[in-house]
Amino acid sequence: MVEKDTDLQKIKDLIEIMKQNDLLEVEIKHGEDKIFLKRCPPQQPIVGAAPMAGPQAATPAGVVSESLSQPRILQQQENLVEIKSPIVGTFYATPSPDSGPYVEAGSRVTPQTVVCVIEAMKVMNEIKAEISGTVVEVLVTNGQAVEYGQVLFRVRPD
Repeated sequence: MVEKDTDLQKIKDLIEIMKQNDLLEVEIKHGEDKIFLKRCPPQQPIVGAAPMAGPQAATPAGVVSESLSQPRILQQQENLVEIKSPIVGTFYATPSPDSGPYVEAGSRVTPQTVVCVIEAMKVMNEIKAEISGTVVEVLVTNGQAVEYGQVLFRVRPD
């Protein structure tokens, strides 16, 4: 039990270090043990943090997944529409560094609403919602590299 408490404390310490240093992902390998933690920006719900592989990785996994309430988040997403990146590039949530985001969780969108810009090869590509509804989740952060087909937003349609 002492080892389990120590493992849990180490994970909590890592999460705190991530918050203090504004890190969204951290991966640590030690021998055969490997842990990967990922957090969303503070205004976003946490979607995942899961240790991977290794003999002792199973103990923290149960603790981490219980604290995230992940099943409840997944149930709410059943009827959501995903807005995916149509290109590879850099995601920008705001039109300029000193302005607010195009949309955020709770924003109403129409098919013509610009939800973000993706820069590819020095060209700024406006991405439109192409659906009417309410933004439920923003899954990427400003300045993050995105892949083709990567989910950027989840929208509850009208």
